[in-house]
Parts: sequence; C-alpha cells; structure tokens
Amino acid sequence: MHAPLEGLKVIDFGRYIAGPYCAALLADFGADVIRVEKRDGREDRTLVSLAENEDGSPREGAMFLQMNRNKKSLTLDPATEKGREVVRRLIADADVVIANLPYDTLKSMGLDYESVSAINPRAILAVVSAFGIEGPYAARVGFDGVTQAMSGSSYFSGTEDQPVRCATPFVDFGTASLLALGIMMALRSREQTGKGQLVEGALLRTAMTYFSANLIEEEVLRLDRKPSLNRSQTAGPSDIYKAKDGWLTVAVNGDPLFRRVARLIGASEWLEDPRFASDKARGDNGEVISARVQAWVSERTSAEAIAAFEKARVPAGPVLSLRQAMDDSHVKATGIFTQVDFPGIGTAPVAVTPVKLHATPGTVRNRAPVLSEHSDDVLTALGYTQDEIAEMKKEGTV
Repeated sequence: MHAPLEGLKVIDFGRYIAGPYCAALLADFGADVIRVEKRDGREDRTLVSLAENEDGSPREGAMFLQMNRNKKSLTLDPATEKGREVVRRLIADADVVIANLPYDTLKSMGLDYESVSAINPRAILAVVSAFGIEGPYAARVGFDGVTQAMSGSSYFSGTEDQPVRCATPFVDFGTASLLALGIMMALRSREQTGKGQLVEGALLRTAMTYFSANLIEEEVLRLDRKPSLNRSQTAGPSDIYKAKDGWLTVAVNGDPLFRRVARLIGASEWLEDPRFASDKARGDNGEVISARVQAWVSERTSAEAIAAFEKARVPAGPVLSLRQAMDDSHVKATGIFTQVDFPGIGTAPVAVTPVKLHATPGTVRNRAPVLSEHSDDVLTALGYTQDEIAEMKKEGTV
C-alpha cells in the first residue's frame, strides 16, 4: 500500500508535544522522520516515566512513546562545529524541518528560516512557540497550561473561586495538528513555486482560536460572563450530573433536542415557558434546567439515565475514569490504541493516527526509538564514513 508522504524527509528538533506530535503525524503517513536530540536525551524522553533503570533513574515515558513512534533517533551537539556541519547536511537533504524552540534559540543554532533557506531553498521550516515570533511576548517561554490560562479558557472552565486548567493539553495537540496542515499547504505551494517557506504555529493563537466563540461574544456584547463550571451559559441542558452510581454528561443545543429532554424528564410545561424559548434563553436560565435534570438523573443509575437519553436521541455519556476509558468496549472495538513493545518497559498502548484515511491510512509501524538508535545509519546516509562517525562519538559531537 502506498503511503501518501512516502519519500518526504523530515528533521524533528521538537520537544514535548507540539513539534514532535506534528512530526509523528507526518511519519504515520510515510514520511521519513529523524528526531534530533541531545546526547543524553531531551527532557521530554522520561516524562510520565513507565519504568526505572537499575539505579532508580526514570526510563522512557508515556508521552515519548506516543509522540515519537515511526521516527529515527540521532543524538547531536549542534553547538560544536562538527555538530553544526551535521545540521547543515541534514537540512540540505530535508523537505521539512520542525522545531518548537524560541526563535532566538533557533537563530543561535542556525535553524532560523534565513539560515535554513540559504542551505536549502526548497526546505520548509515549521516552528512552534508559545506566543509567536512577533509581538511583545515573542521572547517569553510558555507551555500549554500557560496559554490555556491566558486565553480565558481556564477562567471560564472553573468557578469564580477556582479557575480550572484542562488536564488534556489540547492547545499542544491542536497546534501540532494545525502545524501539520500548514506544512501540507506549504508543500502544495512548493509544487507550484519550487520554493519552501516558514510555517509558524503559536500556542496562544491556537488557544484563543479554539475559545474564540466566547471571546467574540465578549468583545461584541461586553457581557463579562462569570464561570459556571460544567454548565453551558449559551444552551441547555448542558452539564455534568451525578447519578446513583457515578457521573454522566448531557450536551444539548437547539430546540428539537431540548423538547426531547423536556418530555423525557416530565417537564413538558417547559415547552410553553418563555424562559426556555431559545438556546440563549435556556443558557440564561441554565441553573433552573440543570437542577431539574439533576433531580431526574439522581433517581437513576448512570446506565439507566444514559439509556433513556439515548432512546430519546439526546447526546449523553458517562464520565469515565482513566481505567474505565481504556476498558471501554467501543475504544477496544475501534482500535484507537495499538500495542508496542519498548526495551526495558514491555508492552504499552499507543494511540493511532486519530484521522482515518480509509484508502491510505496512517499506521504505527515502529515504536519510538531508544536514544541514538539510528545515529550511525543517519550519519552514513549523510555521507560520513565509519571512521568519521567514530571520531565524532569520541569528541562528543554525536
């Protein structure tokens, strides 16, 4: 089966999630991706560690296994002259270079667009930072949680007494996905112009774009909404409710769904009540709606309530623990995870490509690499002899 990105050469200088996951998506569809990291490994290699070495130090972590499947590992010190030469050779042979480091750091490494383009005018440089390469915050560092907070999302997701950060790093994953889209557009443009370009992602831009409906409403109407935890303020019922044996969520938008809920819970009088005549009105009176739905749910088990909502064709689902989510029958039946073996850890699940191309699907063909696993092969392909490679290892270049 032909892989859509077969023959595409990608150099991944990324770390943590945004850069590495973007590169992983490209690798899933056949790109040849080389992960470049420090000789002792990047700090993201052991985050959420899955095992320990004999001396008690952490081994590779869950995030590393997820973000770096299908890649090769090259260790390198780009601060040395020979290291910089390796970087130049990598760029000269690459279609795409990915890096999520501050832009001034990239300049010092010779990985800014001007330097990359001078070596290889066809190369696409894809960079990610917290705030972008322009503006007052350009030099600041930041992670997903910082931009969640600065976008208004954390404030609005909690209560007035306690803002809440989403445990899912959706800003990182969103930026990675958008960066992959940008790379594909740049490749399409290169087919027409023959020239690469700079593709830039920024965590804050992603966070504010994903939260934009609330931000737009505030800018136009100046409502200064206060947070209401899980309850929607623009429709209803949309909240998390406690059943006899657990929690479940109901998500309703629009008149047809609201009418079904009203009839289901025995609140048909709501259908003639002006307080609930539209999504906006239901959002404004959401506390009343949530209280009534909660009373109905509390008399039932989670399964009973969800079955009733499903029969009425109302979106609802259980609030699952981590264990319950992994054991879910639909998750297992649809193959969202695949098992990989990693040295020193054993078998671990890795989420497959989340977007499914039915004719040419992305695949997890290889586990994430151990540190420097492919250094010799990569350097040999760049034209270095075995003696030169041995000397660079001795000098600490690779």
